[in-house]
Amino acid sequence: MRMSTKAQYAVRALVSLNLICEGLPVSIKEISERENISLNYLEQLFVKLRRGEIVRSIRGPGGGYLLARNPAEIRIDEIIDTVDESIMPLSCMNDDGSCGCDSECTTQAVWRGLGLQIRNFLASMTLEDLTEEGRRRQAACNSAHN
Repeated sequence: MRMSTKAQYAVRALVSLNLICEGLPVSIKEISERENISLNYLEQLFVKLRRGEIVRSIRGPGGGYLLARNPAEIRIDEIIDTVDESIMPLSCMNDDGSCGCDSECTTQAVWRGLGLQIRNFLASMTLEDLTEEGRRRQAACNSAHN
């Protein structure tokens, strides 16, 4: 199973936003440059993230994006759902775990179980959890270079 770039980039961009915002709006261009993600692609993702009330935008000079909620309240599965990505392991499965095939697949229970395990794992992690990991990595990198 491979997660799409939508899911991966949305999570990376939000971790980056949380790492650098310090209570001030961050431009999408800054996130794009920091994460080496296409600006146009990020703009499309941030429209969905804003509609999903994960980020909010501030217009005008000095504007940009802020998290709409506390990062400890934003689950990773919610971010993925917001950018319209399925967490199910097979393309024939619906997001509720049901089989989209005409007849019931004999291995459906295995794939449904795997999908639920993946969803539970992603639901157990928050944006704050990933941001803390990012802070630890930055600190380790900075101390290694000093």
